[in-house]
Amino acid sequence: MLDGTGAPAAPADVVVADGRVLDVGSGLDGDEALDCSGATITPGFVDAHVHVTSSGVDLMARLATPFSYQFFAAARNLTATLRAGVTTVRDAGGADAGVRRAVEDGLVDGPRMRIAISILGQTGGHSDGWLPSGHCVPLSLPHPGRPDGVCDGVDGVRRTVREVLRAGADVVKICSTGGVLSPGDDPEHTQFSPEEIAVVVAEAAAQGREVMSHAQGALGVKNAVRAGVRSIEHGIFLDAEAIALMLEHDTVLVPTLVAPRAVLEAAERGAQLPPEVVAKAAAVVDVHVDSITRAAAAGVRIAMGTDSGVGPHGRNLEELPLMAACGMTPEAVVAASTSAGARLLGLGDETGRVAPGLAADLCVVDGAVTGEGGLDDLSARLRAVFRDGRAVAVT
Repeated sequence: MLDGTGAPAAPADVVVADGRVLDVGSGLDGDEALDCSGATITPGFVDAHVHVTSSGVDLMARLATPFSYQFFAAARNLTATLRAGVTTVRDAGGADAGVRRAVEDGLVDGPRMRIAISILGQTGGHSDGWLPSGHCVPLSLPHPGRPDGVCDGVDGVRRTVREVLRAGADVVKICSTGGVLSPGDDPEHTQFSPEEIAVVVAEAAAQGREVMSHAQGALGVKNAVRAGVRSIEHGIFLDAEAIALMLEHDTVLVPTLVAPRAVLEAAERGAQLPPEVVAKAAAVVDVHVDSITRAAAAGVRIAMGTDSGVGPHGRNLEELPLMAACGMTPEAVVAASTSAGARLLGLGDETGRVAPGLAADLCVVDGAVTGEGGLDDLSARLRAVFRDGRAVAVT
């Protein structure tokens, strides 16, 4: 068993009752038993950056899909994510309170959710869907439960934060730099002024919420960290000062290493994408790995995220070997993908570890997870997945 704390794997039995872990140790017994011989038990995985209402980056496909289809697709995407061993997610823009409630009420089979609802960004920024043609095609079209996230100036930003919180956001998502998928901006350019970011953090804190920032360029990362955001998403162009600031402020890094690769894979399959987007995705892959390698070596706290929705849902665990390729040990990767993610989402006392009293969110993986190659092909090696003690996937 790997308990999710970063400790080495060790033989153990896990006793589950009423959806919780009752006991962990050797020689334990129960009324029913699942033979896990030749396998490793891990906590259910936590993906801290997904978009469950998105199902790819093909621009024409988005234009040709009826508005309400996204919510039916979200049900499919949530189930695929859960069966892939991810029992908790943070949706970084798209899912509204109705999607979260559908999972909570059992209407949809999926992981427990924390949601950002809308992505806040400036006019002409990463979350602005304006295209050179004059048409506007946002990643998530606003509706009564999903406020428009484009906002400018301290007063405009303050109002939009309040609207998103009113709509039920567990976390506020902002863009402090450009990005890969937005054809009209540069990932290294800053977006939102320090004053605008500060008011986001203050308004969120006033209602007991934290802020996550899409931040790829170093200066935009530093602006966000200095303002007090809880996590940096992507972190592609980190410099030494940005890493030092993240250590100083105990800011969590969510790398999403698989995301630019997913864009390139979609382009190879024929997805309709602006050439600027494909070029940016190709340009950031290696520098992204270098940034995360340096951050991990420096001791920056890392939580796993995939940006699924850019790539296919249900392939979340492909992120883990990419994290290991950045110098993280398998034990550290599993901890980043379980307990660290749970703490980031405010669920550290509920899930993310195999420990008495916590939710019985568990995965059973054939073979060893630590050691050379242990993180490869995890999805194919899943023998069973449990959420709250209920088997949601058994092979």
